[in-house]
Amino acid sequence: MRTSRIHTTALAAAATAALALSLTACGSSDDNGAGKPRVSTVGKTTESSGKSAGTDAAGTADTAAGTAAKTGGQAAAGGGQAGPSRSASASVAKGSGAAVDAARSASVRQCDGTEMSYSVLHRFAKQRGEHLLITAVNADTKPCWVTSYPSVMLGNTVNVLGHSAKDAPGGTARITVKPGGKVYSAVSLFADGPRSHTSSSLSLALRDRTGDTGPGTDQEAFDAKGAPSKFTWSSADVTNWNTAKPYGF
Repeated sequence: MRTSRIHTTALAAAATAALALSLTACGSSDDNGAGKPRVSTVGKTTESSGKSAGTDAAGTADTAAGTAAKTGGQAAAGGGQAGPSRSASASVAKGSGAAVDAARSASVRQCDGTEMSYSVLHRFAKQRGEHLLITAVNADTKPCWVTSYPSVMLGNTVNVLGHSAKDAPGGTARITVKPGGKVYSAVSLFADGPRSHTSSSLSLALRDRTGDTGPGTDQEAFDAKGAPSKFTWSSADVTNWNTAKPYGF
């Protein structure tokens, strides 16, 4: 637009200059005197006007360019719509991250017992609250999940212990055990019946959501000093797997 206006003004100045030369050559016969040449200033005035118009056009264009540059700078600095755009992108990224986490959680397999390292601690022998604390550690390099409560048989008995009636509900939930992570269960021992048993060993296995058990493993109970410890019971039950030690001990 700026080039077009300057070009039009130059053409007008050239046409005016040609007309002035023609008038000078022909002379004039008005009251100021015959034969005296007239000096025309139209060409100069037009040329000056052309420069002024060009300058105004350039100034207007530069001002518009400066305003656009300033507005663009503000947008780049976080003004205009830049903020909402970034916020929207952050929301999408956050949503995508949640979807990835959910997918990873769904891909974690169930622990089958072969990756677990067990220990059994005999607590409060012959006291109220006597129990066996079972600790399972994921010794694998990948996470896996457990559910329900372990399948436990004490000593040489063949009866699988039932779930503790005093335990909190939620045994159907999955507990993900990361590599090196631990979960706990407890066997509560009661010696209040007419027939009792004594042993320092037990057999345990993991359950799935249907109640089926995996491969069993034989374990020995130890006391707090690390020595094998015998326990006596006439009845017993077992708690769900938990990330915290049962009974708050």
